[in-house]
Amino acid sequence: MSTAKLTIDLTALAENWRALDARTGCETAAVVKADGYGLTAGKVSLALAGAGARQFFVAAAEEGVAVRKALGPGPGISVFSGHMEGDTALIRDHDLIPMLNSVDQMLRHMENLPNGRFGVQLDTGMNRLGMEPAEWAALRDIALAQKPVLLMSHLACADEPDHPMNRQQLRSFIEVTANNSVPRSLAATGGVLLGRDYHFDLTRPGIGLYGGRPFADAKPVVSLSLPVIQVRDVAPDETVGYGNGWTATRPSRIATVAAGYADGLHRALGSGNIALYAGDVLCPVVGRVSMDMITVDVTDLPDDPGALDILGPHQGVDILADAAGTIGYEILTSLGRRHAREYVT
Repeated sequence: MSTAKLTIDLTALAENWRALDARTGCETAAVVKADGYGLTAGKVSLALAGAGARQFFVAAAEEGVAVRKALGPGPGISVFSGHMEGDTALIRDHDLIPMLNSVDQMLRHMENLPNGRFGVQLDTGMNRLGMEPAEWAALRDIALAQKPVLLMSHLACADEPDHPMNRQQLRSFIEVTANNSVPRSLAATGGVLLGRDYHFDLTRPGIGLYGGRPFADAKPVVSLSLPVIQVRDVAPDETVGYGNGWTATRPSRIATVAAGYADGLHRALGSGNIALYAGDVLCPVVGRVSMDMITVDVTDLPDDPGALDILGPHQGVDILADAAGTIGYEILTSLGRRHAREYVT
């Protein structure tokens, strides 16, 4: 095989959903935006539906179409970006639920789909999406008369449990949603872990389903094995890679593997930042990560490897993210389409 092998453990994904669901006393949805965090939304959604999820969230209406095609009729599919101009046919034809973010979106929805389901997103301090408290106060009675299916907001600092913003947003959410019977949702993965005060009627975990922080008990969902193209001997004082990025200090065996920053393996993962693994044996990356190739020191292996693992039991997405100065979300959603994918059930 000339391309890397990305293995996606759908059983682990389902178990992560069940574990987060068990922490709540309410309904648990699943966020499958960005093509299921880069792992193929249709397959991810089917696995989560098999685990028990009946509500799904996507970023855009076009993503919702793909999820609906996979799931068929029945499950709820909500759209964080709301009812954007040009979305009416997608929302109507694929039974999507826009989370309306503004007066303009509310008017668009009422004019085009007066009997269509919708939710309302409220801003409680993140200043990203949703109606601000004053805007909601002016529109509240009109909106509630149309029977929204959900009132939601989003926490800005849920991955920091002691951050005062969490309590501030909780208070704000309780205030702006008081005195009505519409189901409410505030918590994504981090909010689930903050405890029952944040759960309300529905939680909507995302990154925790896929094995990432802040859900420390998550089972790993992805592994990535990179095929070795060539192994060569390098003498002391010889260099490897662009810019003479690494200099050998001993007689070395250097493996070149078939993946690089075009496959979502960031350039920042070069010399001294991470290793690949041959089973349990650590093999340091040496030199720069290039577009299609990474060079690895395999001197300490008894035999030349056929492949090396960059994601697996010894190194998850968050370790790669730390080394690249980013977050696990970006690593997952950047994994390239050149990888041959295998789904484990």
